[in-house]
Amino acid sequence: MASEKAVPVRNSPNLDVPAIWEVRKDLAACFRAAALNGLEEGICNHFSAVVPGHEDLFIVNPYGFAFCELTASRLLICNFDGEVVSGEGSPEDTAFFIHAEIHKRLPRAKVVFHTHMPYATALAMTDGNPLIFAGQTALKFYGRIAVDDGYNGLALDRDEGRRIAEAVGDADVVFMKHHGVVVIGETIEAAWDDLYYLERASEVQCLAQSSGRKVSPINSGIATLTAKQLREVDGAAARLHLNSIKRVLSGQVPPFDS
Repeated sequence: MASEKAVPVRNSPNLDVPAIWEVRKDLAACFRAAALNGLEEGICNHFSAVVPGHEDLFIVNPYGFAFCELTASRLLICNFDGEVVSGEGSPEDTAFFIHAEIHKRLPRAKVVFHTHMPYATALAMTDGNPLIFAGQTALKFYGRIAVDDGYNGLALDRDEGRRIAEAVGDADVVFMKHHGVVVIGETIEAAWDDLYYLERASEVQCLAQSSGRKVSPINSGIATLTAKQLREVDGAAARLHLNSIKRVLSGQVPPFDS
């Protein structure tokens, strides 16, 4: 990449097609839903998705907009060289380096959500494993979590993005120590479902721990069984979850799907 920032290379062909527009709409709905649920932090967090039919391109939010302002048409399409090939504006530098490296290095990571959502980030600031797996919702993530202990400040170069990508391993959720979380998925609905329930699981754990009483983990055998049961229904449930969000958002102005 010629510079450390995304640069404009506008009007790339073959990107105005129905399949890509559907991804834009779903991603925009997730931004709006995250805003409704308090999962964003100002203009600093970012979601991305690989462009259907273009494995070297990804959709991401432009820097300077709150999640509640984003629409399908406002999202950017970038390549892995840091060039904006469609849209107005540029991504935040850390958004480019984190998301481009994860998408490029992990083909299964079709979707990457990064937030500083409060309860999950609070657990990322504590010693030991972030989730105790003491509640049923937390078991959705049993065996699916990694912890990135290597906080080095802002992700402002490829090396830092590469290090974060390597920390993912086989996990779907990464607690980034002193920073926040990354959720990856093969579909937008899967990433959204995980992001939402990760914060819910983190919230109830924080509440339980604040009681001052002992919080006991669920037996590992039951945890393994329940995690398997949850995975068996996750695909259909995640799509229904995203569809419900889109219905809730239908009255917002401007429309998320515009």
